[in-house]
Amino acid sequence: MARKNETRANLKEKRKRNQTRQRNIWLGVISLVAVAVVAVLIALNSGPVGEIRDGKNVQRNQVDRNSMGDPNAPIKVEEFSDFQCPYCRLFADEEETAIIDNYVNTGKVYFTYTPFSFLDGNAQDGESKSAAQAAYCAADQGKFWEYHDILFANQNSENAGDFADKRLIAFAEKLGLDMGKFRGCFNGNTYRQQVLDELARGRSLGVSATPTFFVNGTKVQGYVGLAEAIEAELAR
Repeated sequence: MARKNETRANLKEKRKRNQTRQRNIWLGVISLVAVAVVAVLIALNSGPVGEIRDGKNVQRNQVDRNSMGDPNAPIKVEEFSDFQCPYCRLFADEEETAIIDNYVNTGKVYFTYTPFSFLDGNAQDGESKSAAQAAYCAADQGKFWEYHDILFANQNSENAGDFADKRLIAFAEKLGLDMGKFRGCFNGNTYRQQVLDELARGRSLGVSATPTFFVNGTKVQGYVGLAEAIEAELAR
């Protein structure tokens, strides 16, 4: 009987040792994964910044943060856009200047850019959301649209480091911003909640892709047909 009890005790102790060993192995694996993630993040933000292309030079009248044009203009246009979206870049490159020249600077359109930062998924500090926050920090110094332009000029692919923190800071330096103020705003996540709220508002309005425009409240998906929608409103 004593030997049987001793055997049971040995088995119990052996199971306990195995459980402890397995737990330690899992903790080791988790620690290695965490170290690898940190190493990747450090590499993304401590390596060379890389080439920075200049943004376009566009005359925008009556700029007020992320809006431009006469607030009393008969047409209100709101663009929902993601700074990582290639089609949004195409609009910025190919059509936006004509919209500004023909409608914004002539007093016909009051235009607002609203970040719809969804291409980085649910990550609160993903590249889309970080870029939008940085643009708002630039807006604090009257440079939202210049920062908007340099973001699109340096967009290459999604979630690949184009808008890593080190590059977003370098864009601000290139634009001659007060870096103490910019870093305080950006590192303090001053506009994180606003960016998240705007994403939620866009979704509540039925935005599911970018760019999406609202012309006096009427939804225009994509930028093809935007000028026609504006002309239709002007003709009313």
